[in-house]
Amino acid sequence: MTLTMPNTALEDPWHENALAEAAGHARAMFEALGIDCETTSTARTPHRFVKALAELTSGLRQDPARHLRVQFPAESASQGIIAAVDVPFVAVCEHHVLPFLGRATVAYRPSPGGRIVGLSKLARVLQGYAARPQVQERLGEQVVEALTTELSSDAAACLIRSEHACLTLRGAEAHGAVMVTTHLTGEFTTDPCLRAQVLALAPAHARR
Repeated sequence: MTLTMPNTALEDPWHENALAEAAGHARAMFEALGIDCETTSTARTPHRFVKALAELTSGLRQDPARHLRVQFPAESASQGIIAAVDVPFVAVCEHHVLPFLGRATVAYRPSPGGRIVGLSKLARVLQGYAARPQVQERLGEQVVEALTTELSSDAAACLIRSEHACLTLRGAEAHGAVMVTTHLTGEFTTDPCLRAQVLALAPAHARR
């Protein structure tokens, strides 16, 4: 997988004095680990490190659910499943502060006479919640909760497949191992046909 930065801008300016303070703590941490931060190449490493971490956790300074509040009437009274499939994301594991990255299918089924959102909003909601210190299980739950709450949808789903650096680069060093989670609500849990349909939409859950 290729690491990509989340497509989420910081909601509030990340002031240079806050970055400088954080960089000072990062420098102390690096030096305690024996990392030289006084070379030409590494002198700015603490600053770059905290700036990158601020970008990767920019979701802390926004409400991702807001993307679902620009809504439109459904085109059909019996609207079927709406899904954004294979959406890329990157998150930071809150346990080890290492990245996990993957793809997700975000889907919902509007209630009769309900409202819908632009397809890009499904990706933005996922990426907004991903841009926080996260665990994959919570990420899926937050996405489906936002879909259910903001759209009053009959059913919502977030199917995630990702690779965790804390599993592949350290510890077990299980190179190539992935984690798969499935979060379903409403009729996706009670209607076997709808459940099968939404699971079939998720190529991210199939072995590549």
